Amino acid sequence: MSKQYFDISFYEFFLELSLNNQKSWFDENRKRYENEVKQPFIDFISDLLVCMSEFDKGYQDLTAKDCLFRINKDIRFSKDKSPYKLHCSASLHIGGRKKMWPGGMYIELGAESCGIYSGVYMPEKEDLLKFRNNISNNLQDFDKAIHKPNFIKYFGEVLGSKNKIIDSSLKESAAKQPLIFNKQFYVAHSFEPEKSFESGFIEYIIDVWRSASDFNNVLIGPL
Repeated sequence: MSKQYFDISFYEFFLELSLNNQKSWFDENRKRYENEVKQPFIDFISDLLVCMSEFDKGYQDLTAKDCLFRINKDIRFSKDKSPYKLHCSASLHIGGRKKMWPGGMYIELGAESCGIYSGVYMPEKEDLLKFRNNISNNLQDFDKAIHKPNFIKYFGEVLGSKNKIIDSSLKESAAKQPLIFNKQFYVAHSFEPEKSFESGFIEYIIDVWRSASDFNNVLIGPL
């Protein structure tokens, strides 16, 4: 699906927004946002879901609307009262943006950062124990997954904050694989904005995402 979705106008909008982050400026530039930023991103996410569904049918019922985050910020509890984000973002997970389950990806394109993320970021307590047990019960597969050449090429390592204390049943496995102490298990890959101008950008994103598949499969475990 070689196609160009973005050009310099996409990022210029965010650069200008960073200097004019207020409702009056945004209202004056709303049509520009709709045509040069929002619609290209919707088209990209729609096609990305089609490509993802070729590997997992669970994505075929999702639409871009299910995955997109609003550009408006939630400023209720923030010291920074600027109303708009400086990026477009989407959570492409089975179940959409409200279900951040392993196997999918979060993608962000903007003036401050461009990147994709996979794994799990803020799991519930019960899910965290499940992920830890899945690693513990599949230490060899997990080790292979995080040492595959493409995984290292794109992600480098597994990220996440850690607990100092874990369930006693996991201590023996954690001595062999310290990542079991993690409270989060996610990977990140960043790239320059110019990468998104390439006609093969969507294939590149799929290749990065697929490089985390074995890692995600260990986390998910038997369904």
